[in-house]
Amino acid sequence: MSEKLKIAFYSDSFLPAQDGVVSSMLNFRSELHRRGHEVYVFASGNKSTRQIMREDDRVFVVRSIKFKKYPQYNFAVFPYFNSRKVNEISMDVIHAHTPFFMGLSALVAGKLNMIPTVGTFHTMFTEKTVINEYISSNRFVGGIAHKAAWPYARFFYNRCNVVTAPTATIKNMLADNGIGEAVVVPNSVDTNRFNPKMADPELKGRLLRRGNKHMVLYVGRLSREKQLTTLLKAMKRLRGKCVECVIVGTGPAERYYRSVAKRLHLDNVRFTGFVPRDELPKYYASSDVFCIPSIFETQGIVSLEAMASGKPVVGADYLALGELIKDGENGEKFAPGDSIACARKIEKVLYNIGSYNTMRETAAEFSIRRATDKLLNTYKKAIDAMTLS
Repeated sequence: MSEKLKIAFYSDSFLPAQDGVVSSMLNFRSELHRRGHEVYVFASGNKSTRQIMREDDRVFVVRSIKFKKYPQYNFAVFPYFNSRKVNEISMDVIHAHTPFFMGLSALVAGKLNMIPTVGTFHTMFTEKTVINEYISSNRFVGGIAHKAAWPYARFFYNRCNVVTAPTATIKNMLADNGIGEAVVVPNSVDTNRFNPKMADPELKGRLLRRGNKHMVLYVGRLSREKQLTTLLKAMKRLRGKCVECVIVGTGPAERYYRSVAKRLHLDNVRFTGFVPRDELPKYYASSDVFCIPSIFETQGIVSLEAMASGKPVVGADYLALGELIKDGENGEKFAPGDSIACARKIEKVLYNIGSYNTMRETAAEFSIRRATDKLLNTYKKAIDAMTLS
């Protein structure tokens, strides 16, 4: 694609929140800017968001209210007025990264201004565990929300000109649930930023207790759907084997997981809390193995960041992780929720670490440049479809 595009990213999730959606947006935006395209961001946020982005005149933070169940997130209040700004800038394409308040605003802006809209299915908001965590644990309310989830997904994504999915697994799942032919556009990973050379022995020494030499790492949101109880139970089986688990991140279930670790008397698990984004490459590269027991991943970008850092990944054999992890090559898979199998696979990797050697190769398949090529082709498809109609 030779012409330079003006692109609008819409999202209900943005800095200072750190998740796969935010990482994907930032990676794509950086590469698109490098290629000469202009990317504007319309996102819900708060004072912290405005402070972080104060020098970026292409980021518009929409007035929001805090989401009580997860304070890192904010719900936009009347976000539809930004359609005028979209028209003033003469956008070529709108990309909705979330399907909620800002996603609906993206659809409105596209419709009013006759601009093609691309929608990405980033997160499994249709899952019951997610609904119970973020909407209501009340059986009646949760039941209604669960029944409405896929109909709403169909309503939203079938009104986009093009839908993208980060993996073939998710593409097939969308098709099974009545959402038209999606295009696979993987989320990207910065293989320069995340690499084995970022290893910091001093950091590892500070994180591990005396006598422990193997570091199992988890990075991500601490929420029920991430299934961290499986990892914590696995660590109980690994006590006394010089293995320690470092859990990086915050979230609505942090207190719960800390209580589980306390109840299990785990002296080989450390919760770090929030770690700045710039520090994360050191954590990945300083670990020995990355573990992700989640049954929630549409792609699992943290797994790619770990692989880019040269670390094998032990993960649940479910959705995108089952597609990404190759046993004996870049990591090991275990049955979802099986803490015994999780512990065995962690131990297998640690004591056969030299036999896993395709992690960087796997991550390279999802490099920023390759993923952005696919994204630009998708934008062209959306623009062409709008032109023909």
